Amino acid sequence: MNRLIIALDFGTMAEVQQFLDRFEEPLFVKVGMEFYLQNGPDVIREIRAMGHDIFLDLKLHDIPNTVGRAMEGLGRLDVQMTNVHAQGGTPMMKRAAESFKDHNPDGTLIAVTQLTSTSEEMMQSEQKSSLTLDESVIHYAQLAKDAGLDGVVSSPLESALIHEACGTDFLTVTPGIRLTEDSTDDQSRVVTPSKAHHLGSDYIVVGRPVTQAADPAARYAQIKEQWESGEE
Repeated sequence: MNRLIIALDFGTMAEVQQFLDRFEEPLFVKVGMEFYLQNGPDVIREIRAMGHDIFLDLKLHDIPNTVGRAMEGLGRLDVQMTNVHAQGGTPMMKRAAESFKDHNPDGTLIAVTQLTSTSEEMMQSEQKSSLTLDESVIHYAQLAKDAGLDGVVSSPLESALIHEACGTDFLTVTPGIRLTEDSTDDQSRVVTPSKAHHLGSDYIVVGRPVTQAADPAARYAQIKEQWESGEE
């Protein structure tokens, strides 16, 4: 099922509680490293107790043993989705998948390919890659699939390429979603919800356009409608 994930861009649980209280339906929310590291695992339990699903976005990237042991703990937290960084390599991703699935067999484990703040220019000038941005994303996606992961985080612009290379069952979870009138903030590769629909994204992640809206519930409904219908 395609789903819209709201990124909880807040610093405290009190702010999160106040935000979530404005919605009458259960949500799928993203808890990022800033909020998680400042507040600890109890916030996961509190949000789950409120009935919401969670994508815990920590982008783990370390040696296989360290990531494997960390994933054992995350697997016990009852999160529906979490991730590692594909640049950590195949042995790390395999160990992460084994550890997470042992404790959370129904959970979804995905890998970051290239951040949506990464541009083609940065790929060449800073990463010194012999691959283009698209080629790098596809390469990491294939490694993640071979390692037993369920999908990847990518820009919506790469969803079709990833599905072509890895199959339609391999998930694409795509941040960088903005309405036409929204600021792009610090992201280089952004698209509208309807464009993401047509590009084949399985999940879209939306943060500031909802969390900073005057009426978050109304903005959420607007984005969800465009995402599901594919119409602006």
